[in-house]
Amino acid sequence: MTAAVQPTEYRVPPPEADRPRPISAPASPADRAFRGLLRAAGLSVFALMGLIAFFLLLRGTEALDAVGWSFLTEQRWRTAAHSFGIAAVLPDGILIAVIALCIAVPVALTAALFISEYAPVRLRPTLISLVDLMAAIPSIVYGLWGLFFLQPRIVGLCRWLAVHLGGALPFLEVRTGDIATSYTSSTFIAGTVVSLMIIPIIASLSREVFSQAPAGEREGAYALGSTRWGMVRTVVLPFGRGGVVGAVMLGFGRAMGETIAVALIISPVFRVSWHVLENGGNSISSLIALRFSESDSLSLSALMAAGLVLFALTLLVNVAAGFIISRSRSGATTSD
Repeated sequence: MTAAVQPTEYRVPPPEADRPRPISAPASPADRAFRGLLRAAGLSVFALMGLIAFFLLLRGTEALDAVGWSFLTEQRWRTAAHSFGIAAVLPDGILIAVIALCIAVPVALTAALFISEYAPVRLRPTLISLVDLMAAIPSIVYGLWGLFFLQPRIVGLCRWLAVHLGGALPFLEVRTGDIATSYTSSTFIAGTVVSLMIIPIIASLSREVFSQAPAGEREGAYALGSTRWGMVRTVVLPFGRGGVVGAVMLGFGRAMGETIAVALIISPVFRVSWHVLENGGNSISSLIALRFSESDSLSLSALMAAGLVLFALTLLVNVAAGFIISRSRSGATTSD
């Protein structure tokens, strides 16, 4: 009888054996200098933001010591009486930004989807350039356009909204009075103009996120018989949800800080009102622009304190938006 042949035992080599050995070389002095320069440039951004906050806090300390926490709750701004508060202007600034978002978000997302999914390839660079050009237009141009062109032509729409929808939606109600029923210099008109300024921001970021949707999932949707809209609804929109939220938040921060356009259009009043079609309103940025030239030492300190509050709010919104967008972009990379 022949002896049974024992099978040769095969051992799988450890994964480390298949890995190529890393090739490393000591960094040259030029590499170290360049790396240090990049680190210094990155840290300088944080240092600059800290210096701005420190400057505003330092210059606003006089007013904050004089009025205390009532600076956040007081609704009056009287230079002669040294009574300062932003409780009346802060809600109006947020309301203008919310109105701008309600108008800008549908337009911007529609434009982003059209450019990334429906526009002809040859037409896309032109459309992208036009959207970028909107972002380059100065704020004062938007403000003058809204003051002299848009405002006289939108009065009819404002009156229609107040008459037909004011009963169902209280914030569209216009109370009696000649000034209140003029429908000009209102929060709604200011928000409409600001919406044009944030459309390119939201559209550009959303288009970039939509264009990063995985090609494999797009082709898979088409292979299953999906239409182009079905592919957009099931692949592109879910994939870009986080980036769109971040883009909207960036637009919100931009709208909150808008100054010149709002100052040109709105009639400054110090009262908390949710009636967006009535004449009058205010915001922190327009308050600073309109009161800066006529301020004494304490009033100027109060304006600096108001700027500090606006700086903190916009910084918080923009940091949160950047974090959401970075998470969306990190999830956009897919392996073939």
